[in-house]
Amino acid sequence: MKSKAQKKLTKDDVKAVLRKLQSTYPNAVTELDYKSPFELLISTILAAQCTDIRVNQITKELYKKYNKPEDFLSLQEDQLGEFIKSCGLYRNKAKNIISTCKILVREYGGLVPQERIELLKLPGVGRKTANVVISNAFGQAAIAVDTHVYRVSNRIGLAQSNNVTDTEEQLMKSIPKAQWSQAHHWLIYHGRRICKAKRPLCHDCELTNECLYFKNLD
Repeated sequence: MKSKAQKKLTKDDVKAVLRKLQSTYPNAVTELDYKSPFELLISTILAAQCTDIRVNQITKELYKKYNKPEDFLSLQEDQLGEFIKSCGLYRNKAKNIISTCKILVREYGGLVPQERIELLKLPGVGRKTANVVISNAFGQAAIAVDTHVYRVSNRIGLAQSNNVTDTEEQLMKSIPKAQWSQAHHWLIYHGRRICKAKRPLCHDCELTNECLYFKNLD
């Protein structure tokens, strides 16, 4: 196999990739189930190193009793941990969620702040989680770089970076702002369905004419 140390896609190729992704996944949205910005925030915290399918299984029952910050304040960390035990890292997540709920009640009247800078102050909330919330719950343009977005964008050639921060910055420059939030979902869908981590399904991919990874296969 040839070296994959390559330049990024040309502007025309980026346009072609985005057009094909949009055509392939026209209805792509977050696959986390939620009914409020708060539920999305909690689900996204739970989704760290866990699948959306598993998170949805957990929250289907959890949100029947606890779907507002005030509700979680009646729980001890170990009690919440029992609810979310199957999602991994549950002790740390339980601690962060309860701490976050305390802050939301004390400082924001029980509401989820709409500004990224405020969200980043909450325990367990990094830039990816904040971007997911402001994009999906509040309609702000943002690209949340999760494991799928990172892998697919760098594999295809939309970005060329070895960290998520630079990947996000490069994607924001190469993708029109009006498409940031949509592109985030397109890349996630493509990563889950076609451009998988260990064995990408290149024979089923619509992007082989542009993809730098595919062009460098023997």
